[in-house]
Amino acid sequence: ERYGDAAADLLGMLAYGEFRAFEKLSADAAMAPGMSDRAAIAEMAVAEYGHFQRLCAALASHGRDPVGAMAPFEAAIDAFHQSTQPMDWLEGLIKAYVGDGIAMDFYRRIAAYVDPQTRDLVISVCDDLGHSDFVVGRVRQAIAADPKTAGRLALWGRRLVGEAFAQAQAVAVERDHLVRLVLAGGGGDQDELEDLFSQVTDAHVGRMRALGLEA
Repeated sequence: ERYGDAAADLLGMLAYGEFRAFEKLSADAAMAPGMSDRAAIAEMAVAEYGHFQRLCAALASHGRDPVGAMAPFEAAIDAFHQSTQPMDWLEGLIKAYVGDGIAMDFYRRIAAYVDPQTRDLVISVCDDLGHSDFVVGRVRQAIAADPKTAGRLALWGRRLVGEAFAQAQAVAVERDHLVRLVLAGGGGDQDELEDLFSQVTDAHVGRMRALGLEA
């Protein structure tokens, strides 16, 4: 049952994260400078909502109430969004790319320890749908047009990763099913958790570099 609880926790956390990402992207589209950019952000939001629906369907198929499975993660995910409100279009883009990227890295790595069916669903939901190229292109264009923008955006990226890690640690304290799952997958070694955070950090640095920013 503990194993089933861990899988339900993972899907519930991911589902709520996708729903909030859908909401935030829908709101951020209004800040876009033109119709083509608004449409691109709207497409990203639609993809997030599609992921949310798939995850809810998977939870229901295993006899789990999707709303109940998401509830334990609402506070942490809401806190992340409340503390990282983008001030403009570029900050919204970076949050969608960097913030979501950090979350997806956590989900992918935790998914390594669940059953193959759940793992395949999580990996599929976390796949990049080509949106990264759009964000990277727009941010690099903005930096080329105004190099001073890079410093502000780099600071924003650091704030995002700090807030994301803080909320991830809060979830770990509250939901020991997930922590035990990771530890069991690593043979009970506490170093497994440290490796998880280290891998996520490395991936974050790579994303910042792709944007042309210092991590």
